[in-house]
Amino acid sequence: MTDDPPTLTAMAENRQDHDTATGQHRSTVRSLLRLWPYARAVRGRLAISVVAASLAMLSTLAVPVVLGRIVDGPLAEHDLDALWPLVGLLLLLGLVEAALFYTRRVVLSRPLGRLEAAMRGDLYAKLQRLPVSFHDRWGSGQMISRATADMNAMRLFLAFPLVFLVVNSVTFLAGTALMFTQDWRLALIVLLPSVPLFLLTRRFESGYSVSSRLAQDQNGDLATVVEESILGIRILKAFGRHRSMAEHFREQSHRLRRTELRKAHLLANLWAVIVGLPEIALCCALAVGAYLVAHDELSTGTLVAFLSTALALRWPVESLGWLLAYANEASTAVDRFFEVMDEPEPDDAGGTTALGAPDGIRFTGVRFRYPDAPDGTPDLLTGIDLHVRSGETMALVGATGSGKTTLTALLPRLYEATAGSITLDGTDIRELPREKLRELVAVAFEEPTLFSATVRENVLMGAPGADERQLASALATAQAGFVEKLPAGADTEVGEQGLSLSGGQRQRLALARAVVGDPPFLVLDDPLSALDVHTEALVERALREVLGTTTALVVAHRPSTVLLADRVAVLADGRIEAVGTHQELLRDCPHYRELMSGEAALLPEGSSA
Repeated sequence: MTDDPPTLTAMAENRQDHDTATGQHRSTVRSLLRLWPYARAVRGRLAISVVAASLAMLSTLAVPVVLGRIVDGPLAEHDLDALWPLVGLLLLLGLVEAALFYTRRVVLSRPLGRLEAAMRGDLYAKLQRLPVSFHDRWGSGQMISRATADMNAMRLFLAFPLVFLVVNSVTFLAGTALMFTQDWRLALIVLLPSVPLFLLTRRFESGYSVSSRLAQDQNGDLATVVEESILGIRILKAFGRHRSMAEHFREQSHRLRRTELRKAHLLANLWAVIVGLPEIALCCALAVGAYLVAHDELSTGTLVAFLSTALALRWPVESLGWLLAYANEASTAVDRFFEVMDEPEPDDAGGTTALGAPDGIRFTGVRFRYPDAPDGTPDLLTGIDLHVRSGETMALVGATGSGKTTLTALLPRLYEATAGSITLDGTDIRELPREKLRELVAVAFEEPTLFSATVRENVLMGAPGADERQLASALATAQAGFVEKLPAGADTEVGEQGLSLSGGQRQRLALARAVVGDPPFLVLDDPLSALDVHTEALVERALREVLGTTTALVVAHRPSTVLLADRVAVLADGRIEAVGTHQELLRDCPHYRELMSGEAALLPEGSSA
């Protein structure tokens, strides 16, 4: 198969190359600190959890002290009466530890669930505010993985690794101090591996962070493949391409598997050293301690207490690899979350909500190029000058790829014009708040998109305040009488993407959504392309009444749609080549004749069309 197009996986690798070249290093701590504005809301619960877990770990460290007392006291002196109180103290310490760990878990579970929901809500709201150009650049699977897996990683970090990074540090320091009070010589032996462990973890952190980010990005790419396969299942089956898509999925899966294995290899190396070096040091301490006991320089109880303390510190030390790995995964999840949250939102400093005197729609010197277009490529629209008079219906025609859909997308500001101005009744659309602008301008796209909701909810998305009369009128205009035959009428769920309906039915519901609110300005992008001839004629007849009360711009490819318009504008080479009635353009514009009929362009000049 051919190489995949650039994805966030490649972006992650390129970003790392850039950081290496410039000597920059993204700090895990700095990334994780960005969670603080959200974590601040649960700081009290976090503090309680840390205190509870710290006390539980400290109670664990008290056990070796009691064991030392038992060995040097009741066992050495054969005093059973003194033994039972100490045994009871051990039992009490165990119960206290269990209760404290239970408290730690309970106090955090619900608040962190609310925190995760708040972050996910903020991410979703941000995605709704970002411009269409942002969504053009990012795969849907990447957004899904950020809203699910990354959120879970951040919540679990706050619940476990963050708490235990603090608790284990406190436990290690307290245990170290306790070992020094028991015997400073043995304590130094046990602490000898600390220096190589510190250097190793620093090296591990930099390598694991890159692999973790790559795995999360590849997981997002894999989610995109799955989503596209599900949504396009009919196409895959119709063309027998399920095997090639399965191969593509397998390749993506193997990439992710290789990255996960690389992470596992890094973690295994770290864990081998983290477990191995302390074990060697502990054996050395045992040998030296036995020698000291044999020479009466150390009591047996103190040696037992020291070794028990050192063994109690194995978990804080051995968990270091797991905690560092999870901290790195959480930090890359935070980076991915804030990559979206840091995206600049389009300026919406609208200063007015009122339009001027009726003047219709004006495009003046409008130019446009896509933000991610390669340098040196020409603008798609190179200077559009067009006036759609108030109450007029203007058809927009042009060859495939000429920019008709892009031009109509500029009107509701789905994209921002690179230069020039667009006005509605004399008011520049940039002076209108987007919410107000999109109340004024209703759109029906060529590719109708429906949501997993009822027919009613899908149609009323165009005008949430519309009543039953307006809903019925919109459905009638769109010739959507099939709705009455659905199992629950307008309250029938249409399923994901409306795939339970035919293409023509989906297009009619999209048209009903555009006209339901009686918008003053209407943009229709080839709204009848999926309809049969009979239904098209019925929709056209009803649509004429709607178009008579609004100012409309209609993208048209067929003469029947063009005839709905008062005038026609011809788009060619990024400019409006000609404007006139259908008959005038057939007579005077060869390009228009060719668009309407390939043979018409061959007629001799001056002959009848």
